Amino acid sequence: MYDQLLYGIEAAINGLMTGVMYSLVALGFVLIFKASGIFNYAQGVMALFAALTLVGIQSGQVPFAHLINALFGTKVHHFGWTLPAVAAILLTIGVMILFAWLVERYLLKHLVNQEPIILFMATIGLAYFMEGVGDLMWGAEIKKIDLPIPQGINETIDSLTYDWFGYGFYIDNLDITASIIAIFLVISLTIFSQYSTTGRALRAVADDHQAALSVGISLRSIWVIVWGLAGFIALVAGVMWGAKSGVQSSLSLITLKALPVLMLGGFTSIPGAIIGGMIIGMGEKVFEFVVSSSWFGDAMGFTMNATENWFAYVLALIFLVFRPQGLFGEKIIERV
Repeated sequence: MYDQLLYGIEAAINGLMTGVMYSLVALGFVLIFKASGIFNYAQGVMALFAALTLVGIQSGQVPFAHLINALFGTKVHHFGWTLPAVAAILLTIGVMILFAWLVERYLLKHLVNQEPIILFMATIGLAYFMEGVGDLMWGAEIKKIDLPIPQGINETIDSLTYDWFGYGFYIDNLDITASIIAIFLVISLTIFSQYSTTGRALRAVADDHQAALSVGISLRSIWVIVWGLAGFIALVAGVMWGAKSGVQSSLSLITLKALPVLMLGGFTSIPGAIIGGMIIGMGEKVFEFVVSSSWFGDAMGFTMNATENWFAYVLALIFLVFRPQGLFGEKIIERV
């Protein structure tokens, strides 16, 4: 029984860490929705595209090499040099800012004051377009991120827990790094949103496009800023998830795990994204541990497998029924 308790605590801690990884993706959703009222379906693909771009730039890969070779019969693939990690990250941030400007220039500018469903459908189209361009630009093969991100078991935690409990907890250094970065992002974005002039302008634009324009707020500038910030967050999420599982097309599917996080934390709450992610992450790990433990299975007479695939969505469904705005979301009141 004591061993089972220790295993459960370890599962809960690892669940919290996994939940923070979910939250890194959810932050991008919250930022864009909070500032523009748009549910950006493309956020997961943005994380994939940012990670692909980082790997391609750092390794000196020629963009659109396959297309160039097919058209001109050449055999170029790499420039023959590699860039330091810092330079590659800065250039990738520049690419994501350029992407934000292109999205505003050729998409959002034409959709001012449109219905939310139209804006949502536009981001679906944007997601598929970005995924195709990313594959064409950098190739579809699995890539490895070459950044000095600590990975593997944290020896200090393993030693301490072994001395205290006689059992060493396995906590991944990558998850700890992601948690520190996520906390820093939440604090920074919350301060930016609540206390900066630009942050207040972002919220004004989300409330009413025309009213914001009437008081002199540049809608186009605000959208470039918020999509640029979302692109930076997508880069952070893409790097962390890419370091964990490799940069591949399935990386864009992390969007699906971010949705229950948003439903729990609230679509308009930056801290809620982190707390919602931690609830989802810990809940699914602990639930799977409980239903798969021998004593529970013997007591109930059944076993469950792969509960992580559906637990988050069942929990989100319960929240939609009883508290649709989430734990920290703003309750929408419409007067008629």
